[in-house]
Amino acid sequence: MRTGKPAGYNPSTINLTLAATRGFYEYHAHFGVGPVVNPVPESHRKATANRHRSPDDPQVIVRRSRLRQKAFKKSPRSIPDRQWDELFNAMGCDRDRALLACYVSSGARATELLGLRESCVDWAGQRIRILSKGGEMRTVPLSPEAMLLLARYAAQRGLIGPDEIVWRARRGTDRPLTYAAMRRVLQRAGARLGTNWTLHDLRHTAAVRMAEDPALTLTDVQTILGHRDIRTTTQYTNPRELHQTGENSQATWSQGETEGARSLYELAS
Repeated sequence: MRTGKPAGYNPSTINLTLAATRGFYEYHAHFGVGPVVNPVPESHRKATANRHRSPDDPQVIVRRSRLRQKAFKKSPRSIPDRQWDELFNAMGCDRDRALLACYVSSGARATELLGLRESCVDWAGQRIRILSKGGEMRTVPLSPEAMLLLARYAAQRGLIGPDEIVWRARRGTDRPLTYAAMRRVLQRAGARLGTNWTLHDLRHTAAVRMAEDPALTLTDVQTILGHRDIRTTTQYTNPRELHQTGENSQATWSQGETEGARSLYELAS
């Protein structure tokens, strides 16, 4: 794979699955139903060290238990510029090209952008309102290129009601585009290009580009991405991972995007 993403499951994914499995058995053991023996072993040192710990005290770090994987904190996976161009050109219709441009322009999460409604598109202001985590509405900017592609797709799609989802399925009955269908679009493109980019990688790419733009502060980027804690945003200040491509990043936001983001931050503050 040209993206450098290893095959198989990530260590953090394995640890999360182990924790969920252990919690499942602990729940049933607490109520006296189900198997008595928990198949996921626990670190007795950790249980003993933290048994009488006050919630205000730091957690004692001990050796991990059996089956647990050693996980390393990695920088977010963003798409280098050349591979982004290849991925964009691999899209087979105006809808998919508009979606990719909106993802990288706005930094919206996959389901946030797929849930965009017609009434939430501000054509004059070049921005959209999306339903964020926690049920809050968030306004994010779009680049002039993304707005142009969105308008081209809307003209091809035809008129829809103000409460209808913008992105529609191309085959079968008229219905909103689902997450699984859009993920399949990227998978088919990745099979042709030898890559395995995901929808969330598009959000990482947008965040890295924003963080690299000298016209935007870290607080601006936090506001656009919808992070509650700025420490989540600081992970994008590290140099972009090149994923063994040897490419240098030259991606910055356009002047229109930067001015739009600054105005959105001023309105939010």
